[in-house]
Amino acid sequence: MTIGGTWGKLLHVDLSSGKTWVERPTDDLYLKLVGGRALVAYLLLRDMPAGADPLGPENLLIFAPGIFQGSNLPGAGRHGIGAKSPLTGALASSEAGGWWGHELKRTGYDALIVHGQAATPVYLWIRDGQAEIRPAAHLWGRDVADVETAIRAELDDAKIRVAQCGVAGENGVLFAAVINDANRAAGRNGLGAVMGSKNLKAVAVRGTRTLPVADRKRVQPVAKWLGENYRELSGWGVSMGTPGGLTYLNRIGGLPTRNFQDAAFPEAAAIGGATMHATILVGRDTCQACPIRCKQVVEYEGESANQRMSEWEEAGLRPSQYPMPNIERVYGGPEYETLGAFGSSCGVSDLVAVAKANELSGRWGLDTISTGMTIAFVMECVERGLLTAEQTGGALPKWGDAAAMLEAVDMIAHRRGFGDRMALGTRRLAQWIGHGAEAFTVEVKGQELPMHEPRLKAAMGVGYAVAPVGADHMMNVHDTSYTQPGDGLARVNAVYAVGPLPADDLGREKMELFYHEVNWQHFQDCAVTCMFYPYDYTHLAEALSGITGHDYGPRDILAVGERAQQLARLFNLREGLTQADDRLPRRVMQAFTEGPLAGIEITDAAFLAARQTWYGLMGWTPEGVPTAERLAALGLDTL
Repeated sequence: MTIGGTWGKLLHVDLSSGKTWVERPTDDLYLKLVGGRALVAYLLLRDMPAGADPLGPENLLIFAPGIFQGSNLPGAGRHGIGAKSPLTGALASSEAGGWWGHELKRTGYDALIVHGQAATPVYLWIRDGQAEIRPAAHLWGRDVADVETAIRAELDDAKIRVAQCGVAGENGVLFAAVINDANRAAGRNGLGAVMGSKNLKAVAVRGTRTLPVADRKRVQPVAKWLGENYRELSGWGVSMGTPGGLTYLNRIGGLPTRNFQDAAFPEAAAIGGATMHATILVGRDTCQACPIRCKQVVEYEGESANQRMSEWEEAGLRPSQYPMPNIERVYGGPEYETLGAFGSSCGVSDLVAVAKANELSGRWGLDTISTGMTIAFVMECVERGLLTAEQTGGALPKWGDAAAMLEAVDMIAHRRGFGDRMALGTRRLAQWIGHGAEAFTVEVKGQELPMHEPRLKAAMGVGYAVAPVGADHMMNVHDTSYTQPGDGLARVNAVYAVGPLPADDLGREKMELFYHEVNWQHFQDCAVTCMFYPYDYTHLAEALSGITGHDYGPRDILAVGERAQQLARLFNLREGLTQADDRLPRRVMQAFTEGPLAGIEITDAAFLAARQTWYGLMGWTPEGVPTAERLAALGLDTL
């Protein structure tokens, strides 16, 4: 190999036959795709038959780190996972932090591609160039932390890292997550269900190999800059992490409330970061080679905690409405998306219950966003009289009912009672309910919206509509980052000059900014790096140059991101998705009548014009189909 940051080996495992083999890609593939999402989309197009059942043996499950994993670059403690999604029928592509991706890379492989379907439960054991399929019937049905502990004991190595599907994945919940390191989730698109359908309980990895890096002296200044500046530029992450922004977003109208119905959540402070840090927070966690430590760790000790309730009430924590058992710190703690999904979206102001829902989601392997939004949708249908006790087996959760919310999480993970219907997601559930219930779903391509309000961030709404995986806030822009000089604008100005733009603007200039920044986000999911880092285009171009030994400039890494998008689009088109799937739910386009965003709407005309502008910038036809000329310009024709 002539490319640093790679081993030149992709590990293939066929669970149906029990065979393993190693593929040695060309240098061209590494240089153009880098890894992560672009590699996932490429392999799915190449090796998965068109129209394959997402939960059948023909689907592939791909674990794809990028070139940065194993290099110890700060922010590279992440990895990507991909497949065809059982929730959307489109590309499934999700990322997780922690240590698992770093450890897989150190085993001597650049990716793992799982084919077929085992006859009985198994797990994979990968160590320093060796792969073994081992029986896992004894692990089936057990909680995430329990499985991790059992595998480490069985293999007699406490440093093993484990990724697993959880009970929800075993049960085929369409939004089941893949959990690694017990509390990190590749949460979206139902990848846990794909893993469970293959009878693959877990992938255990242990690597001791040192990744070859072409020119560490070229990478060191990037790491040094981060070390000198992260406290100032990522101060929000150092201080309180993602929960710290919840009450601010509520004040400006950006916190989704009661299934995106309401303009604000009056009890937001009760579930905000300040309350959590003053009460149930017991620590902060981090990912491999990351100094920021933005991840929350909470604990609740039942009766002893109740004795402190008067003290906590002074800090804003309300007495729990639920007879709460312990909350175990091994499952981390709720981040912003989870606080919004189980909290404000369900009208629940009980922080302990929200933290318990987070723990149960980690314990059983659920995507907290889709789980919370599905429960919120059910609450609205109950309120509107569209669901009866006869239909739900007696489960009729209402806004603010923390006990019912937690019961619903249990029902979904185990597909118990009405949970069997909820486990299919809001789109399928609404079709079953009928009577116009589809009008109250808040999803794109079948995936529920994250906790960011398009009426505040208009281009993000377009991003929800056109993201290849369905509604997603990470392969997207946050319009509020471009309303003042500096911040996101400083990064974009490395490529082209653009001034501050209103958050609700959808004109051509905003969509040009959107084009560059979404390519940047997709590049980071190829490399694979943390999007919370303050790196700009030049930093990661320089890091990629130093690690690989091949020169990249800012426009070169943006081209990597665009290749990921083009390949994802080709995959989705092949699987039957069309321009009609690039839409935004009506609810989040209509103006509120009160609150900070009163009167602000996204009109059909503005949305469609913005979407068509972006299609043009991507080199697509008016129907959203990539042209041969654009694919050739990106070098994808030779792949």
